[in-house]
Amino acid sequence: MTLIPHDLGFALRANGLASRVHAARDEIFDPWPVVKLFNPIGAATWLASEIDADGDTLFGLADLGFGCPELGCFSRAEIAAVRLPFGLAIERDEYFDPLAPLSMWTETARRLGSIQLAEKALLRRTIDQLLPDPKGEGS
Repeated sequence: MTLIPHDLGFALRANGLASRVHAARDEIFDPWPVVKLFNPIGAATWLASEIDADGDTLFGLADLGFGCPELGCFSRAEIAAVRLPFGLAIERDEYFDPLAPLSMWTETARRLGSIQLAEKALLRRTIDQLLPDPKGEGS
């Protein structure tokens, strides 16, 4: 499996460019995550929203499984080079749905202690917004 295929790489580069433009204008930029990478036999998870012009430095939310997800930069090459037991490697979640802007992911993951728990909470929130109110209230 390609860790970051061409179409997702394009979206990451576009967000990286948009981030630089917004920063030059002193504007806030809050993109949605583009790709989710994870350790298939551990708790480490990364949500990347952009990539730097160097083609390696990703920006997003990193959760190494210690209960304190952090925004920051991480290396695509280093993540791709990780070799796990049984011949496994870091994988991309092919079915990842971004669900919310990166700021909401960050706030939720920090509050709950992990990206995995944040994903469940954001999915529940999304489903609740789509379903009609069973009591017919709040419309």
